[in-house]
Amino acid sequence: MDSSSTGMDRAASTETTDQAGPRPVLEWSTQLCRPLMSSSMPSQPSKDLQAVPNPHPGRDYTVTCDTPEFTCLCPLTGQPDFATVRISYVPDASLVELKSLKLYLWSYRNEGGFHEDMTNRILDDLVAAIAPRSMTVVTDWLVRGGIHTVVEVSHPSAG
Repeated sequence: MDSSSTGMDRAASTETTDQAGPRPVLEWSTQLCRPLMSSSMPSQPSKDLQAVPNPHPGRDYTVTCDTPEFTCLCPLTGQPDFATVRISYVPDASLVELKSLKLYLWSYRNEGGFHEDMTNRILDDLVAAIAPRSMTVVTDWLVRGGIHTVVEVSHPSAG
């Protein structure tokens, strides 16, 4: 089937009528189906966490970042592990820059490590990068071997 018979070469808009009245019908252009990538967009993960100044260092407030897309590898089987990561912190002089956090978390995708190790490493690296007043990292792992695991670590540690 060639593109002329599918209408894929045209980016035209026409109207059709139904009970609700006229509505636009859009046809897809093959040019719109290409990935949108910028040469300035990093294409690689990075362990480089960036700190930015806290605009309200005199006030205690909580910043919470969640991602359901954390992946790493099981150190025993090499199979992927998947987790939701929740980072909550009270900043001091600095905040973590969110794009650097995204690239940092992405950097674990091909690393092997136990759930407890991954969670503690994330906390340690963030504390080293931004020196928050307090921070908690919670990882909620998808079931592996019939066991659901949640790991929570905090700075400063309670106790």
